[in-house]
Amino acid sequence: MAPFAGYEMPIQYSSIREEHAAVRERAGLFDVSHMGQIYFSGPHAAPALERLLTCAVASLRVGRARYGLLLNESGGCIDDVMLTREADDEFFLCVNAANVDKARDWIETRVDSQVFVENRSDATALLALQGPAGRAILARLGPSEEDLPKRFRVARLEIAGASVLVSATGYTGSPGFELYVSHTDAERLFEAILEVGGEDGVLPAGLGARDTLRLEAALPLYGHELDEQTTPFEAGLDRFVKDLESGFIGATALAAQADDESGRCLVGFEMIERGIARADYEILHEGEIVGRVTSGAPSPTLGKSIGLGYVPRAQSGIGQELAIRIRSKDVAARVVERPFQ
Repeated sequence: MAPFAGYEMPIQYSSIREEHAAVRERAGLFDVSHMGQIYFSGPHAAPALERLLTCAVASLRVGRARYGLLLNESGGCIDDVMLTREADDEFFLCVNAANVDKARDWIETRVDSQVFVENRSDATALLALQGPAGRAILARLGPSEEDLPKRFRVARLEIAGASVLVSATGYTGSPGFELYVSHTDAERLFEAILEVGGEDGVLPAGLGARDTLRLEAALPLYGHELDEQTTPFEAGLDRFVKDLESGFIGATALAAQADDESGRCLVGFEMIERGIARADYEILHEGEIVGRVTSGAPSPTLGKSIGLGYVPRAQSGIGQELAIRIRSKDVAARVVERPFQ
């Protein structure tokens, strides 16, 4: 266990490697109740969110989820979020634990009184059942496999006697579900999933495996790949940004940067020589420091060390040779495609 965003969180239950393999091959169960949920309701909720988020809101149908970002006026990322539409006039954002208060305060100063904003984070638990066996496991606890939602869809179902909002989303690069449930039902649901999933080899999984899984999938982690000084264009998240003329907060700043080829961008790299890149290690090109590592670790699935980091666009091409400075030694690395393979 270790402190994380004001919570005591499990780093691992058995081993990071075992938990990682379970998610890729069978299923792993995460307690991610530290994540926050901010609800919006009322007839003006959709227009308000359209102005707040980089993703399109009006086109999101009821029972669907969509990834997006909250930006400041300079185009920097306040948070990356999952938007869910539960009803015509009811939405919620799943926000990062460390950003709940910041995001709520920022939102409340930018919506009018006709939009009801409610922070339900303390009352809501979130479990993530990730891996190819997840659908079959949940089907033993109430719903049929056909009732369970498909990717980026949500459904309100009874599972193990609890009312659960089931979202076919995740943060691991494997298929799976995120389960929003009352905090009073979370422990019972967690134990029920482990019990019925025993025959499938489901394992409880901690933050360690969650990090290696999301790194293999090249998914950004707030505070590492994203922060208030980093734009979605720099982070390679262009596909989650709607038409800049739509006028969302930060769009004007992004428009001014859209054609700037002199800036930096996020790349994925693999180590060619023996070594493990870690966050904040320096990245070099031809002996000169050109950037820094944001995340790095050995990949349990791929059997090699990988990482993410920011470098100038001129050094971001696939196959570009770089070096990572590890304990005063420059270790060879190479830019590769994302997600890693």
